[in-house]
Amino acid sequence: MTHLWVRAEQRENEERVGLTPEGAAKLRAEGIRVTVEESSVRAIPLQGYIDAGCEIAPENSWPTAPSDAIIFGLKELPEDGTPLTHKHIMFGHAFKGQPSGRVLLDRFNAGGGTLYDLEYLVDTDGRRVAAFGYWAGFAGAAVSLKCWAAQQRNEICGPVGVYSGKDALVAELETELASLDRPTAIVIGALGRVGTGSSDLCEALGVSVTKWDMAETASGGPFPEVLQHSIFLNCILARPGTPVFVPASATSAKRELTVIGDIACDPDSDFSPIKIYDRTTTWEEPALRVATDPVLDVTAIDNLPSMLPVESSQDYAEQLLPSLLTLTNLNSGVWARAEATFNEHK
Repeated sequence: MTHLWVRAEQRENEERVGLTPEGAAKLRAEGIRVTVEESSVRAIPLQGYIDAGCEIAPENSWPTAPSDAIIFGLKELPEDGTPLTHKHIMFGHAFKGQPSGRVLLDRFNAGGGTLYDLEYLVDTDGRRVAAFGYWAGFAGAAVSLKCWAAQQRNEICGPVGVYSGKDALVAELETELASLDRPTAIVIGALGRVGTGSSDLCEALGVSVTKWDMAETASGGPFPEVLQHSIFLNCILARPGTPVFVPASATSAKRELTVIGDIACDPDSDFSPIKIYDRTTTWEEPALRVATDPVLDVTAIDNLPSMLPVESSQDYAEQLLPSLLTLTNLNSGVWARAEATFNEHK
């Protein structure tokens, strides 16, 4: 029997989950065994999984799960160097030359396990079957606006946190922006899920948005228009051939730009389109100041949808469920493609 083991997230500020109780019930109805770990932080209460008939395991007990269990989580595993013997479904961030990714792959090689990277679960056309993109874009634009508002107070953005829902986040931003003229924003990747979320947040707050996608960036650059907006929201995943949108020279160039929201957030990738910073930012310190005259702050938080954990979990889980229902056959479809990608890089 196929056995899916939903682990508790161990990453700080991570309350999301990729399977809802309703989805778990559907998996069980198809003969898939489902174990859900207890969690002190998960946004969706455990009782729903109990009611769905799931088996319950102690928090963070997945290393001792049966050898045939498929371990399902979202964010990184603890970086303790232990060999990974199970099949894992997660965001590995391991296939674009990231140093931490090589360490993770070495752990799989040492233990004989397999990584089914959620970013590489794709259909026959190469399109991802599930993504948190919309809520990453929505939250990333919100943090970028918070950074801009803080600059107007001659400050740098303070800590951000979890919201009960999007309405609460928008209401807080309306208060922060109440006495200010609105900035201008440019969104690159505007036609995708991330860009749509970013644009929706901006427009909900009366921010004028220039929307660019592949047609507008096909020339390969340079793109001086980016520097002519107050805020740049990057919604393009780093990959071979991605143009540079913000070169290193931007920090000293004449510009209106004072905030970059790198929502795609891959600063240590060789293919990053933003060349003025080299590390992610955090919930506690969301803004990294890279220039002072005039100011230029970069925000690059790599788990943005966690700011809206209930809505983002429900949306993502609904997208992913049809693929989870095919876990009984790992040798075809999205799972076979994901394993082939792992084998290419390991």
